[in-house]
Formats: sequence, structure tokens, C-alpha cells
Amino acid sequence: MKRFCFDLDGTVYRGKLGIPTAVEFIHHLQAEGNEPFFVTNNSSKTPEQLQQALAAIDIQAKREHIYSSALTTAKYVAKNYGTAKVQVIGSEGIRHALEAEGIIVSEENEVDVLVMGIDRSIGYARIADACLTVQRGAKLIGTNEDIRFPSEEGFLPGNGSFVRMVANVCGVEPLFIGKPSPVMLEMIAEEHGLVRDELVMVGDNYDTDILCGINFGCTTVHVNTGVTPMEIVKGKPTQPTYVVEDLSQLPHLE
Repeated sequence: MKRFCFDLDGTVYRGKLGIPTAVEFIHHLQAEGNEPFFVTNNSSKTPEQLQQALAAIDIQAKREHIYSSALTTAKYVAKNYGTAKVQVIGSEGIRHALEAEGIIVSEENEVDVLVMGIDRSIGYARIADACLTVQRGAKLIGTNEDIRFPSEEGFLPGNGSFVRMVANVCGVEPLFIGKPSPVMLEMIAEEHGLVRDELVMVGDNYDTDILCGINFGCTTVHVNTGVTPMEIVKGKPTQPTYVVEDLSQLPHLE
């Protein structure tokens, strides 16, 4: 049985509005006893908040089936920088994840690591401080490199836009943890006893979702409901396994 891993923004919902074909597809999976996973680069929300966002569009998701770039980043920092001083830009999701891993967040000027997640209230002064922190020697880690994400009204700046701004000012190359890195899919496989041939990565963004699945080596499904238009995807040198307008067009996968 194939186990499906869904991106959220642009794949399952846009802003607060569910994408009907995706919601119906997920309901069908659950009716067959096939609980999907939800794999998002959104670092601003806790798993519980993501559960609530899904519940608002009539999808009941298991807490242990939700994987965010915040959770993955926190695990990476704990493993590689466990005793380091860490400064954070971001919302509740990334701060909650770091604290859950026992990482103490510092507000000192000189730290070992600067973790950047999406912060929708960020201003010039905070960006300037981040640039100075990195210039003092802090390693720059971004929860994800999404340049933009879809909303009900159009595309909005993603976390990658802000991380790249700091990196360009400082002349450094940031480390990104979220998709297209395969880390989240590797974590799902390890924690749930699955192998790559069993997983299917479904997403709307070729440069994050689809490349994540390709990098991991599993089946990939691109849906034309979000960031990357179908005609652009069809011109890519490495193709997804399936390219569909929406999930109503996806053939049955054994």
C-alpha cells in the first residue's frame, strides 16, 4: 500500500480555503484506513496549530503524522549544535520545536547559530540585527528556502526570501533544512518503519516538494494547484512520476 505525504500550502489548502479535490482525495484514503502524512515547510505553526488548520477544512490529521520544517530543524540543531548558543527569528512553531528538543534560545549578540523561520511581523531593525549576528560568526540556518507561498489573493514572500537577504548582505551560504532536502521524508520512513518505495510525495512546488521526493527517491505527484505551473514542470529535465491538474486525475497507485 502506498503511503501519501502531502504538502499543505497550495496542495491541500490555499490560505484558509481547502482545495476540494485534495480534501476529497484525503477523505478517500482515510476511509480505506490509509492515514496520510502532512509535510510542510511552514515553520510558523506548532503541530497542534497545523492540526487545527486542517480540521478547519474538514481533515482530521494525526499529530504524529504531521512533519514541519520547524520540527526537522530543531532535531538537526539538537544533533549538531546541542550545547551551542542559538538565536532565533521566527514564530511560535520554531520556538516551540527548539524548546521541545531542550535547546536554550539566547538573545545575546554573539551566538553560535542563527535559526531563521518565517516571521510575518519582522521589520528592518530585526533583519539588520540578524545580519550583524551572522557577521560576528553565527552559522545561518533556515528552516526552509521557499521564496514564496500561495494565499487566497496571490503569492506572498516566503522564509527563503528573508534568509537569502541576510545571506547576501553577509556573503555567506545558508544551510536550509526543509524541502527540497529529503530529511523530512527520511524521518517519516525511519519513525514509521517504511521504505522509500512505499512513499508518495504530493506537492505543488517543483523546487521544494517534487525535488524533495526526487532527492529521497520515491514516487512524486505534481498538482497544478499552487506555485509551479504545469507547463513549467513539463520543461524540467527531471520529471515527477505524475503531473496532474489536480488529484481527481491521479490514477490508482498500488
